[in-house]
Amino acid sequence: MILVSFPFSVSKPLTMALSNSSWRLLHPSFFLMGIPGLEESQHWIALPLCVLYLLAVMGNVSIIFIVWTDSSLHQPMYLFLAMLSGIDLVLASSTAPKTLAVLLVHAHEIGYTVCLIQMFFIHAFSSMESGVLVAMALDRYVAICHPLHHATILHPGIIGHIGMAVLVRGLLLLLPFPILLQRLVFCRATIIGHAYCEHMAVVKLACSETTVNRAYGLVVALLVVGLDVVAIGISYGLILQTVLKVPGREARLKAFSTCGSHICVILIFYIPGIFSFLTHRFGHQVPHHVHVLLATLYLLVPPALNPLVYGVKTQQIRQRVMRVFSLKGQF
Repeated sequence: MILVSFPFSVSKPLTMALSNSSWRLLHPSFFLMGIPGLEESQHWIALPLCVLYLLAVMGNVSIIFIVWTDSSLHQPMYLFLAMLSGIDLVLASSTAPKTLAVLLVHAHEIGYTVCLIQMFFIHAFSSMESGVLVAMALDRYVAICHPLHHATILHPGIIGHIGMAVLVRGLLLLLPFPILLQRLVFCRATIIGHAYCEHMAVVKLACSETTVNRAYGLVVALLVVGLDVVAIGISYGLILQTVLKVPGREARLKAFSTCGSHICVILIFYIPGIFSFLTHRFGHQVPHHVHVLLATLYLLVPPALNPLVYGVKTQQIRQRVMRVFSLKGQF
């Protein structure tokens, strides 16, 4: 039997389960630990995660339904919001069910192919969410800096092309992740110290050369997050330049207020994601359970909060939601 040392404590039942397992070299089943070091508290941790997932499902389905059924909301801002909700729905549903199964009923094992599929969906749709946030920044730039041409520049055809470009970029950039992982050899117990299949966590388990996998993961992160953050920064720099030229304090505040929801969503998405990425690669002093918790929340908090942010800050969405609930109350 191959002895494996772990940077975190392993419970006795887990050790027995691993001792009785036979691990294949090329296509093993993986063992998701959940949140290492917090095994006794995992049931309690699962409760807020379950609430976040339910909020994400209900909120994003509501946004999609409202935008789809209300023709007055078939405008660039709301169409991009519906795209964001669809992506958030897939992102949360790719992560939460298996994570909750691991934490609540100890369904730790995940098949090799299923693990790769989950990994692909998580990373591909995270890339798509970043792309949609760039598109929403572009929409705010055109609406504020070129208001008379907003409808002609961002007409439905252009919005459809932007959505397709975001989808294709996410699929093409992330498709090599599972393909490159196929060439790796796993010659020891394949225990993932996470509650879901995270790319670098799987790569670190391989005993074959992983330089290509690590380099490509870094390149994709820099291309997606780096370029998208720069594009959003340029958009808001131009918006700020235009708004500051507007006479009157109230007019400037009104222009800034139209960007409030989008700025909140950007901060909710990028700050935990960048911190999680940096701690996974460079933050060796950060406790492992802190990183796992942060990485899990990163995939559930934005999908849960985005509908609430836009519901509270966007008058049209708020009014439509209140109208739906008032109609239900009459029956």
